[in-house]
Amino acid sequence: MFHRKFKLALSIFISILWNSVLAEWNTRDYIRREHSLTKPYQGSGMSVPYWDFLGSTIVTTNYVRLTPDLQSKSGAIWNTAPCYTRNWELQVQFKVHGRGKDLFGDGFAIWYVRDRMQPGPVFGSKDYFYGLAIILDTYSNHNGAHNHQHPYISAMVNNGTMHYDHDRDGTHTQLSGCEAKFRNYNHDTHISITYRDDTLTVSTDLEGKNAWKECLRVENVLLPTGYYFGASATTGDLSDNHDIVAIKMFELDLLDTQNRDEDRSQIIPSAASFEAPRERIEDQKPAMSGIKTFLYMMCIAIVIIVIVVLGIMWYQKRQEHSRKRLY
Repeated sequence: MFHRKFKLALSIFISILWNSVLAEWNTRDYIRREHSLTKPYQGSGMSVPYWDFLGSTIVTTNYVRLTPDLQSKSGAIWNTAPCYTRNWELQVQFKVHGRGKDLFGDGFAIWYVRDRMQPGPVFGSKDYFYGLAIILDTYSNHNGAHNHQHPYISAMVNNGTMHYDHDRDGTHTQLSGCEAKFRNYNHDTHISITYRDDTLTVSTDLEGKNAWKECLRVENVLLPTGYYFGASATTGDLSDNHDIVAIKMFELDLLDTQNRDEDRSQIIPSAASFEAPRERIEDQKPAMSGIKTFLYMMCIAIVIIVIVVLGIMWYQKRQEHSRKRLY
């Protein structure tokens, strides 16, 4: 009897301890349902409360698929309610997977921007945007001056004047970034985007350990209230399944140093550590292979031989014509 009570007490203690660990990892602040997406997704009919869809996006019982593992697809999901919360955390459970082992793409982006439901070239959404983009780029085209591997997570803040240079993987306009191997896992993968006291922090849980690992942290980032959350993805010649499993938005308490009455709706998105776009330098043309060099030299030799033969023939005809004039 004593052993049963001891086992029961131990089980309850472990359960409480485990739930407290999960709560710490999954944040204990107030969840905002109007900015969150959790299963079951459907409301009445095929609609999903507080969310709109674009492009190739489909809704299943287990995930929202932005793009299938097919070429030239683009999809997006957008929150219908603007966010007026000053401090917030957005946790996204996602899954990127496909048949490609060495070549795959292109990736997806998580947005907090002024203009929603705007398809475009930046991972399925609008370029020259206003707000914040967290980009999870899976495709490396080996262009530009960067020294990181892919997949890669980066942050970009835009005031509507900057172009996301896809050919250079956005490294000319990013705030910061980190390498993150998030493809083809059998377990859940998560990303956390926290904006608190003008500090942007992006963390990941890619190993299924229920523990956040910091990817990037940037201070003095200014984002206005009243923008919209969203996620979009695209495929090109290469492809992947880009799935959103859940989105949870948490309202974080204001710090004592923050002015509760401040109107932040008219703030222009900016970051103190932003680097101005560098001059675009075209990649050097790769050296020709041995076979191409041989064929190129052969063509030049043939052209030279033809020119020499034609020159000799012309000279001989001219000499013959001169002799006929003499006799």
